[in-house]
Amino acid sequence: MIKTMLKSLREFRKPTILTLVLMVAEVLIDVLIPFYTADLVNSVKAGVPMNEVIGPGLILVVMAILSLIFGGAAGVTGAHASAGFARNLRGDLFKRIQTFSFENIDHFSAPSLVTRLTTDIQYVQMAFMMSIRLAVRSPLMFLFSVIMAFIMGGALAMAFVIVIPILALGLIFVAKKAMPAFRSVFSKYDRMNESVEENVRAMRVVKGFAREPFEKKKFAAASDNIRRDFTYAERIVALNGPLMQLCLYLNMVFILYVGSRMIISSGGSTIDVGQIAAMMTYGVQILMSLMMISMIYVMLTISLESMRRIAEVLSTEASLKNPPSPLTEVPDGSIDFENVSFKYSVDAPRCAVEGINLHIPSGATVGILGGTGTGKSTLIQLIPRLYDATGGRVLVGGSDVRDYDLKTLRDAVSVVLQKNMLFSGTIRSNLRWGDADATDAEIEEACRLAQADEFIRAFPDGYDTRIEQGGTNVSGGQRQRLCIARALLKKPKILILDDSTSAVDTRTDALIRQGFRSYLPDTTKIIIAQRVASVQDADLILIMENGRIVASGTDETLLKDCAIYREIVEQQTKGGGEDA
Repeated sequence: MIKTMLKSLREFRKPTILTLVLMVAEVLIDVLIPFYTADLVNSVKAGVPMNEVIGPGLILVVMAILSLIFGGAAGVTGAHASAGFARNLRGDLFKRIQTFSFENIDHFSAPSLVTRLTTDIQYVQMAFMMSIRLAVRSPLMFLFSVIMAFIMGGALAMAFVIVIPILALGLIFVAKKAMPAFRSVFSKYDRMNESVEENVRAMRVVKGFAREPFEKKKFAAASDNIRRDFTYAERIVALNGPLMQLCLYLNMVFILYVGSRMIISSGGSTIDVGQIAAMMTYGVQILMSLMMISMIYVMLTISLESMRRIAEVLSTEASLKNPPSPLTEVPDGSIDFENVSFKYSVDAPRCAVEGINLHIPSGATVGILGGTGTGKSTLIQLIPRLYDATGGRVLVGGSDVRDYDLKTLRDAVSVVLQKNMLFSGTIRSNLRWGDADATDAEIEEACRLAQADEFIRAFPDGYDTRIEQGGTNVSGGQRQRLCIARALLKKPKILILDDSTSAVDTRTDALIRQGFRSYLPDTTKIIIAQRVASVQDADLILIMENGRIVASGTDETLLKDCAIYREIVEQQTKGGGEDA
């Protein structure tokens, strides 16, 4: 797991190593300062002339300045390394997510991936900073301080043999008690982010049903759940302070009491005031190091859960991959389904589509009708290989879709969904998703064919009108027409409209379809619709029910032979009009 994470270090290895070296240098100086201070104190106590004190004093000043420089430099290089590592890790994580199929996204869930890209990265960044600074400094400080304490104090250093185990056991107890609470927080962060995402995306529904108070309570409950876990964990961790103070004062009392008696009994020959002062300093360094080691343990344990979650994403291979020698050209827009079936998961009780056998010649227009949940959208998602068929084969241009380079295949297929997305930016920048090099004339032509040019020009800024995230500042019908124009700019070999004219009137719908015929005569067009009028002039109409094609033919033949189609036509033409 850690090896996977450290791959993101890359160009920040040098500042990381430099931070470690600077930390070691700072610790060495810090443990030597009390040693020289003890000699200076003893010299002053012995009454040496002032000119003999200035030299050692200047040495101590220089050592203190060097310690400050090394510590400050380590802070700068450590911040540079940890921030850079977090940036690389975040970028690697985002790039990995971009390769995921819908199946991978469904496995992790969108809110969980957001948490891993934000909160988990922050914890890992803090842990990395602590690892290259405190996790090096504290153990070294503890080890060197113990050695110097025994060198300086001899038997007096036995005080640490008593105090250190007490503090160590206490810190271990605190860390073990706090860990389960810290670990449980991450799944709760996922649920809270899910609540936020769901609420923001469905804001119109929330306001339409006046459910704001309910949503506030739901978010408050999720947030309070996290607060309770953190409060419990932090309350336990707060015991570190009193425990540290207790051990520190016990150590000071022992050293002062026993040390004073040793000075009096030996007349300063065994130990002197300088050694007592040094022992006090080493005692503080040892106990502070232990406390910091405890805090590092807590932080690293918290971060290990974040590391596990991040490494899980980084080590997950996309379920859809290119073959070893992929095809890089789609010859035409012909489509074949050969006994195709598909399940969204192996545990699903039944197939979403099953037993599909179908041939669509290149350039044909195909309409698909069927009720909600009959497998229409699932069927068309197998064409650009958003999912892989679990049985049978899907062929495009005479070749299995699994034999194509994914980018090549998806460049040849444009899918316009009923709830397609627009991105923050201008109308022009959104349309250029279809063709980054499209000229203004080509953009305007595509918009005229999609019946979008008129309303775009009505905006004060025209094609440079700002689109908010998700296209929330345009109507549903306008958003659909912009998405259709974007798909037309791609000039695909296969164009799929998944109920993507549901928010426009029947006249506009007819004009859009007329534009398809003139602009993309050789493109295979698949139109999923709820309105019969949207598919009546198609070369082939499919009727789907329970994941199967139950009837197919033209408008004329289906009116004669298919009761389901006749019923749909009658409901829409006699039971309240085409938009019923």
